[in-house]
Amino acid sequence: MDRDYSKIDPVDAPWLTAPSACAVMDAIIAGGHSAYFVGGCVRNALLGAPVSDVDIATSAVPDQIMALTRDAGLKPVPTGIDHGTITVVSGGVGYEVTTFRRDVQTDGRRAVVAFSTDISDDASRRDFTMNALYADRHGAVVDPLGGLPDLRARHVRFIENADMRIREDYLRTLRYFRFHAWYGDTAQGMDPDALAAIAANLNGLTTLSAERIGAEVSKLLSAFDPSTALAAMSQTGVLGTILSGADIRFVLLMIHSEQALGVSRDWIARLVALGGEEVPERLRLSKAEQQRYAIIHAAAYEGKCLLETSFDYGAAIAAQAYLLRNALSESMPDAEFIGTLRAAEAQVFPISARDLMPAYQGAKLGARLAQLKSAWIASHFKLTKDALLSLPAP
Repeated sequence: MDRDYSKIDPVDAPWLTAPSACAVMDAIIAGGHSAYFVGGCVRNALLGAPVSDVDIATSAVPDQIMALTRDAGLKPVPTGIDHGTITVVSGGVGYEVTTFRRDVQTDGRRAVVAFSTDISDDASRRDFTMNALYADRHGAVVDPLGGLPDLRARHVRFIENADMRIREDYLRTLRYFRFHAWYGDTAQGMDPDALAAIAANLNGLTTLSAERIGAEVSKLLSAFDPSTALAAMSQTGVLGTILSGADIRFVLLMIHSEQALGVSRDWIARLVALGGEEVPERLRLSKAEQQRYAIIHAAAYEGKCLLETSFDYGAAIAAQAYLLRNALSESMPDAEFIGTLRAAEAQVFPISARDLMPAYQGAKLGARLAQLKSAWIASHFKLTKDALLSLPAP
């Protein structure tokens, strides 16, 4: 059955009828202003995809939003009032409510905006046609710029002039590939105008902060299959600009293996497979992300025992390192060994420090524990406690 793109089905969008969202919309509309759900929540609901955030666009200006929602018993918070955004807390849920805007001036990183009462102005300043979709209080879709045909075709297309949209915010180059990875139809290829504009504006990527680039890369690599997007990023020069030395060969093989063996995707492992120079620093990874990156990198490239990796850090990390090892050797991983790694995670080391004391203390105790643990793992966890304790000391 064909999906109806003219109206959002509440089955795909429980937020549409949620009392908390309705209270925000009703408060603004009751004040004589228009209000629409906008952007990702509308796009994803029409596609039947999960929705994480629900945003609202309105003709009301920030002071009016504040007053109307406060009078309705809600809690408005001026989180981005200079840019027209008020976060309205309703029923414990925060909704970003933003006044219709039009761009006055942009420098490729940030924009100077003016408020508007025209929904078309607001739509025109967005990035892609599939993101310039609105829905009224009852879910009827409003499409000021003709984005619905692109959404139906899963065609990621810049609004009007691709070159202009990119120059307004160079992060849109990375967003283009991310959106194609998540929502695009790989069979029909990418928009040639978009790719030409992206290739012509590579220098703009160097003006972006590491945090903004890192956030987009993580979202891109979290898609089920970003292979086509990654290939296009390599061909246009985008990948080399943001990650010097990166190469897509091994990550493409890794993605194929993931799908063939049913291994859950891991964006950090895919990042390791891409390679490149000073990657954690270039993308400003968090401490936890850096640690995961280092563990997978060491297990894949430095020959560490994967059973030990699974026992120490979990089968999920060990499996990713195993897939990458096979990608590097251009061989197909073994599903049975994935099962072995999962079994390794559940093992319990039969020796404790107490078993070795007081004969061993301090550094000697640590060394003896490490020796016995290595021997136990090398035996595929078969050596018993007595057998381990009988092993000669190093």
